Amino acid sequence: MSGSKSVSALLADNSAALTRQGTVATAVAAETRVESPPVALPSAESLASQPAPPPFVPVTFEAIPPGQPIFALIASSGSSVPAGALLAQTPSGSATPAPPLDPEPQEYDPWESFNEKMFTFNYNFDKYLLKPVAKGYNVIMPDELQRMIGNAFDNINPVPKWANNLLQRKYKGFFTELGRFLINSTLGFGGLWDIAKQEFGLQKTNVDFGQTLGKWGFGPGPFLVLPFLPPLTVRDGIGYGVDGAMDPLGYFIPFIWDRLGMRIGDTVNDRSLNLDLFQGFEETTIDMYSAVRNGYLQRRYNLIHAE
Repeated sequence: MSGSKSVSALLADNSAALTRQGTVATAVAAETRVESPPVALPSAESLASQPAPPPFVPVTFEAIPPGQPIFALIASSGSSVPAGALLAQTPSGSATPAPPLDPEPQEYDPWESFNEKMFTFNYNFDKYLLKPVAKGYNVIMPDELQRMIGNAFDNINPVPKWANNLLQRKYKGFFTELGRFLINSTLGFGGLWDIAKQEFGLQKTNVDFGQTLGKWGFGPGPFLVLPFLPPLTVRDGIGYGVDGAMDPLGYFIPFIWDRLGMRIGDTVNDRSLNLDLFQGFEETTIDMYSAVRNGYLQRRYNLIHAE
């Protein structure tokens, strides 16, 4: 009964307000008065029959499975979700899933104890023997002559680069290396000068058989450090041997001592050209073995997966 009295009082107040509005409207000039449509007042029955607001029900958010494109958000209150209860849904066909990120290279090093010993041996060999010899060599050998010797050693072994560019279907790299060999062997006087780079802009390609195996889908295998060799993996060690078998000098100069002497000369000349290698790195790095291993694996991974 009190509810009906409140409604009646509301109707009375509205009627009084309309009466005052009509009284004011009569004082307005006829040419400026604007007729307003009658206001429809709610009845007492319609006000009483309005449904009560639903009780508050907390919603839950379902996790989206990995690999599924995130194109909508579904809110569920525990009951069945009606059709079309998708919020912020993008138009069909406009959302494309992002490509998966390439995994980072795994530092698989089951022979770490052996590798650390070999790494220490190679480091001391470079520090106490190879680098001092290279410094003395650098004093008596002009830099330009060192670069000429390095160019000549690089020019006489083009076969592994030709083969690996073809095996990786890098035909542009194959023709680049073929052009470099022909130009440097003639205009560069046997490769003493890198005329192909200086005058024609033909840069060396960085390919090897270990990289080729990686392109074919072979995994790197365990990390490996051997005496007198750079860091490797098992896959790169196999590639290193295959590239060595493709070296034409092994067939034209069959004597091992002659080839060993050329290899030592190439190594000393290359170390002299890179005397600043690792300069400052030794002082700022706590664990050199882990840093070199991580850097090598990351570099090889990028070479294989960059394209």
